[in-house]
Amino acid sequence: MSDIQQASVVAQPQANPLLKAWQTPLETPPFTEIAPEHFLPAFEQAFADHAAEIAAIEHDPSTPDFANTITALERSGRLLTKVSSVFYDLVAAHSNPALLEIDKEVSLRMARHWNPIMMNAVLFGRIAMLHDNCATLGLTGEQMRLLERTYTRFHRAGAGLDEPAKKRMAEINERLAQLGTAFSHHLLGDEQDWFMELGEADRDGLPDSFIEAAKAAADERGMAGKAIVTLSRSSVEPFLKSSERRELREKVYKAFIARGDNGNANDNNAIILEILRLREESANLLGFSTFAAYRLEDSMAKTPEAVRGLLERVWKPARARALADRDALQGLVAEEGGNFALAPWDWRYYAEKLRQRRANFDDAAIKPYLALDNMVEAAFDCATRLFGVTFSERNDIPVWHPDVRVWEVKDSEGRHKALFYGDYFARPSKRSGAWMTSLRDQQKLDGAIAPLVVNVCNFSKGADGQPSLLSPDDARTLFHEFGHGLHGMLSDVTYPSLSGTSVFTDFVELPSQLYEHWQEQPQVLRQFARHYQTGESLPDDLLKRFIAARKFNQGFATVEFVSSALIDLEFHSQPAEAISDVRAFERQELEKIGMPAEISMRHRPQQFGHVFSGDHYASGYYSYMWSEVMDADAFGAFEEAGDIFDAQVAKRLHDDIYSSGGSRDPEDAYVAFRGREPEPDALLRRRGLLETSEAA
Repeated sequence: MSDIQQASVVAQPQANPLLKAWQTPLETPPFTEIAPEHFLPAFEQAFADHAAEIAAIEHDPSTPDFANTITALERSGRLLTKVSSVFYDLVAAHSNPALLEIDKEVSLRMARHWNPIMMNAVLFGRIAMLHDNCATLGLTGEQMRLLERTYTRFHRAGAGLDEPAKKRMAEINERLAQLGTAFSHHLLGDEQDWFMELGEADRDGLPDSFIEAAKAAADERGMAGKAIVTLSRSSVEPFLKSSERRELREKVYKAFIARGDNGNANDNNAIILEILRLREESANLLGFSTFAAYRLEDSMAKTPEAVRGLLERVWKPARARALADRDALQGLVAEEGGNFALAPWDWRYYAEKLRQRRANFDDAAIKPYLALDNMVEAAFDCATRLFGVTFSERNDIPVWHPDVRVWEVKDSEGRHKALFYGDYFARPSKRSGAWMTSLRDQQKLDGAIAPLVVNVCNFSKGADGQPSLLSPDDARTLFHEFGHGLHGMLSDVTYPSLSGTSVFTDFVELPSQLYEHWQEQPQVLRQFARHYQTGESLPDDLLKRFIAARKFNQGFATVEFVSSALIDLEFHSQPAEAISDVRAFERQELEKIGMPAEISMRHRPQQFGHVFSGDHYASGYYSYMWSEVMDADAFGAFEEAGDIFDAQVAKRLHDDIYSSGGSRDPEDAYVAFRGREPEPDALLRRRGLLETSEAA
């Protein structure tokens, strides 16, 4: 008897909240009733229900049509979706050892459940028949898109392979599921295990807001009265910017970039090598020479060459700018009497000094005006002005942690539109980073289903009841994830597979990155950037200096991103058998592109969860930059209208981008909004790199 079967015996369905109708407000997950032991029996029931639904479609004796095949597929697996959404939200945002153990089994069982479905020859035959005759079916535009995406999904999963190849593909999928789960658990383990206590003598240069956040982090770990640096990016980066203690900066920096690469039980190097071999083999089975070629065929970019072309177009001016900045930073070191070469743990510290000199601005000056609550209010207000939606906090919705807040979203006519969950603070039970997910997607297949959308961040919590103060990067992250959230909340499609963010990876970042633009607009900051103690608005002088400083250090920021994207592409473009040592490959590729020694990649391979915790961004980390070409160009539509809240432009943005989900081709959607294809130079202009590019 398997662990799942044993758990089924222990927890009977009638006692399992995951298997009952939810008698909560708006039928939201009853988190206060759900315990780890409920998940395995719930998954067992969900797998069984879904398998029966698929069998009914497969064995339907009637001639295949859109309703009995494609629509039936869309209706199948609802319990599995319901259970999975809650489970993976908890695993990522509020895990514990019991959940992580269950995750190991569920990831394997999930692969074993989906493999026979996605490679079902009879089912694929029905889908292919409809696909071949789509012009005669009288389908709507959304139905045509759904049929095309369903056919593509099954075809790319191996449904057309012969039986031996299907068997091998299933084995690969199962192993990749295990490896991706192990990778993320290892990363979380290294992040949970490390912290650095700050004694009184260790706090030189650190602003009061950082010390308060460090005390809150210590409280979260049961170390009341102490102050600690953790490996959350929201803790590491401000420490590296402010700490005058060079040896402590080095210690924190090295711990941060060594996550998953410490030669301990959490080491990810061997996992990466096996993932690369298996991904390449799966691509070969499907007729592709590399995983990158397979992955990018179903994207806006289409080919590795197109991706490499964009990244190299940006790399050259970014590297030139970064090298010029490096020389200026080294000059500051010498000016202060420092007898050392600038190192990666020095860059942010001296960059802040250089920014103060050139723009008379540093992050510490503006943080008191960027209280979390005010920035949330700003994000909501921009959405109201653009799209007519309103937000009101609900205190009657069950949540997974006391820090989680929930807002009801209504449309311009006061009708319920969505619920929005905000989980903003770092804690040991949460994986690092920031993300958007959903507990329920919007759809209209059988009546209107309103979405439950989640934003998760890792901001430092204020201590002793003080507000959480955000850096400009944190505030931008909040707007970024809220942009994803709006993509889910404003979705207006019929079919769940096309809902919200169900779009190409290199299009999904457009709504999120575009929304970042409003966070840094003067009229938004004048209204919502208020001092957390006095309530005074951001002074005009500081606002002007902040705006002037926005393009500062863009060489560094672009180099750390593009290097990560290029390494991701090379990992999946070169023969896996030629990569025997992850660190050596990393060094080799960075040398090839001329990576400045004073800058490290934004994500070293061993901690690159985007790429190795699952395959969603594998060969796809470039997507942020591909989308940035569009978002920089798209915001120009508002600038050309002379109003960042122009009603006509906002309506096109809503109709063509935010509400359409995956119901139309992304290139068509963008052109419908903008009236033309994007101009690539918009990205370089936004980052202040165009002049460098033309001079290079």
